[in-house]
Amino acid sequence: MGENEASLPNTSLQGKKMAYQKVNADQRTPGHSQYLDNDDLQATALDLEWDMEKELEEPGFDQFQLDSTENQNLENSETTDLNLDCIQPATSPKGRFQRLQEESDYAPRYTRSTPKSNHCNFCRLLKILCTATILFIFGILIGYYAHENCPSNATSSGTLDLQLYQEILKTIRAEDIKTSFRNLVQLYTSEDDTEMSKKIETQWTSLGLEDVHLVNYSVLLSLPGPSPSSVTLSSSGQCFHPDGQPCPEEARKHGSQDLLHSYAAYSAKGTLEAEVIDVRYGHADDLKRIKKMKNITNQIALLKLGKLPLLYKLSLLEKAGFGGVLLYIDPCDLPKTSDLSYDTFMVSLNPGGDPSTPGYPSVDGSFRHSRSNLTSLLVQPISAGLVTKLISSPKDRTKNGVCSPLELPNNEERIVKMQVQMVTKFKTVTNVVGYLKGLTSPDQYIIVGSHHHTAYSFSGQEWASSTAIITAFIRSLMLRVKRGWRPDRSIVFCSWGGTAFGNIGSYEWGEEFKKVLQKNAVAYISLHSPIRGNTSLYSVASPSLHQLVAQKNNFNCSRRAQCPETNVSSVQLQGDADFFINHLGVPTVQFAYEDIKALQGPSFLSEALFPKHAANIEEMDPFFNLHETITKLSGEVILQIANEPVLPFNALDIAIEVQNSLKGGQPNTHQLLALAARLRESAELFQSDEMRPANDPKERVPIRVRMLNDILQDMEKSFLVQQVPPGFYRNILYHLDEKTSQFSILLEAWEHSKSLTTNATLQEALSEVLHSINSAQVYFKAGLDVFESVLLGKN
Repeated sequence: MGENEASLPNTSLQGKKMAYQKVNADQRTPGHSQYLDNDDLQATALDLEWDMEKELEEPGFDQFQLDSTENQNLENSETTDLNLDCIQPATSPKGRFQRLQEESDYAPRYTRSTPKSNHCNFCRLLKILCTATILFIFGILIGYYAHENCPSNATSSGTLDLQLYQEILKTIRAEDIKTSFRNLVQLYTSEDDTEMSKKIETQWTSLGLEDVHLVNYSVLLSLPGPSPSSVTLSSSGQCFHPDGQPCPEEARKHGSQDLLHSYAAYSAKGTLEAEVIDVRYGHADDLKRIKKMKNITNQIALLKLGKLPLLYKLSLLEKAGFGGVLLYIDPCDLPKTSDLSYDTFMVSLNPGGDPSTPGYPSVDGSFRHSRSNLTSLLVQPISAGLVTKLISSPKDRTKNGVCSPLELPNNEERIVKMQVQMVTKFKTVTNVVGYLKGLTSPDQYIIVGSHHHTAYSFSGQEWASSTAIITAFIRSLMLRVKRGWRPDRSIVFCSWGGTAFGNIGSYEWGEEFKKVLQKNAVAYISLHSPIRGNTSLYSVASPSLHQLVAQKNNFNCSRRAQCPETNVSSVQLQGDADFFINHLGVPTVQFAYEDIKALQGPSFLSEALFPKHAANIEEMDPFFNLHETITKLSGEVILQIANEPVLPFNALDIAIEVQNSLKGGQPNTHQLLALAARLRESAELFQSDEMRPANDPKERVPIRVRMLNDILQDMEKSFLVQQVPPGFYRNILYHLDEKTSQFSILLEAWEHSKSLTTNATLQEALSEVLHSINSAQVYFKAGLDVFESVLLGKN
């Protein structure tokens, strides 16, 4: 018994020592030698063993089950297999030796010098860290200079960030545009349209634009006769030229060319002597009122330009039985700063394209129709000064700051003789077309259109602004292309010819390549007549592009000290965008500077082409800052459409525009409103389910993006109707002007039905709108079904 009691302390001590040795052995690295038994290590082990025994004796320490272990050792003292697994930390997976190092009061109890091996490990880690840092910095420097000095391959990054936009656009300078403008004006010395086109082709080619070529069409042009037209008062025998000046040669105060070019292209020619009847703006109500008062058959209508398309008003006058029209602009409809009382102007009665090849291109071998005139009316534009002489009105009609409109007294009769001289000839109209092919989607085209001067048209100079702006953007864009960058989609630059005669160049080119453009044209950016004033930035865009254009307008306003309220609308445009909007349904954008007072006046005054010389453009924008702004705004829209993986078109905005166009409480629209609501539901679902994921790079799938872009590209095609009144857009998403928000064809039908006993015309217009909305709703729904089927197929 004594031997056993004497041996208990030794057994307990031996168990503790063995327990420590097991835990300590677990903390060793695999390559650590177990035969390290030098004196320092042994001393360290003894000190640690003493510390652990002391810790185990502290009250409240219940992390180790020492008592049970000792009892177990006492009960099984004769067994050689000791259960040491229970000697583990209760709250930490670490070994006991490691846990001791983590104790906050461990250092005061064990303050021993760091072993030499730890110092070596620290130095080794420090060397590794320093080496890695140096290599990291060296790698950054190599990458930076390699990126700066070596041009990247022609790869596109998908979405251009703002920095790349600014890098391209910052090279656009007002001084360069001004120089280009003046050079273009000086170049106009030839009567041959081809010469001007060749100069533009040479300039674009020198800037690096690819595949620049001329496209020629032989078309039928309506040109002024050998002598100016005239108007003669039957009562006095006085003869006047269109500007109001007497007919004798010595009395002319203006150049003969201005007098010759005061005409209506494609009007009937001849002589007519009849009574002048004031029809004001030529509304249906005006004609209805006049018919009750007078016999209007083969009479001469005194017609004001504006408020409605000229072709529509002439069609009403022709149908009513008039024989001639004296067309003028009331000075009260013009801004006070504009004094055009004695200025002559030109208009075209051509709805678009070559009249001899309606609906098909004027290429070699095409059948030619004999159409010297497009109306039976004799139409002659005259100045407001001549009108005052015809109606014997005083020159000053402003009282107390209020302008009195020109009107012919109802109780007075005016008999005049009008003589209209016109010749028609086949001439060559030339377009300049240049391509910048896209990298990833070269079959998708963003078309940028300006127009150059046609020698046979009125000698305005606004074409020089248009051409200078498109050339400035080409210059800045090609500087970046030469460094290796390329847009995702192709950009097609076009300078159209024959614009003044009815957008002939763009129509003929569009008709020739119609099949290709129907499939591949993504957007059209118009640069037609960009500077018409200097007080207000006026933006016109398709409904699907409203958000993008408003965003660019707001960004431009943030850079200017003063900026008017953002103004984005979908209204009918003058210029070469006509074909792409009305025959292809291509989303379109146009930026222009206008006179705010002109915007508040009647619409469609821009149908008149006044003689604007270079000095007028430079007076409106002497430093060409407005030209620079238009170039940068248009350029940024072009770049974004050409490079965004998902086209920046908004489907929901189209549905909202349709609903807004049906507001106003018009009759017989309840069925249209219900269908428009379903269209909006489909558009909202399409926007949330398809467009939102596609705009997230993490969720973007290439095949779904391409399918989505195909749908976005063709959204507006559903709103192209077949039959519209003359001068109205076939694309019903565009309104007549800012003052009307309803569908144009419905407005005209409601107005027309007032004078008819049946409502067949109205029902036909309602049917056209109904089919368009239904087609769009089915189109969005079909797109959603296709996406769903593709998704199910993949799953």
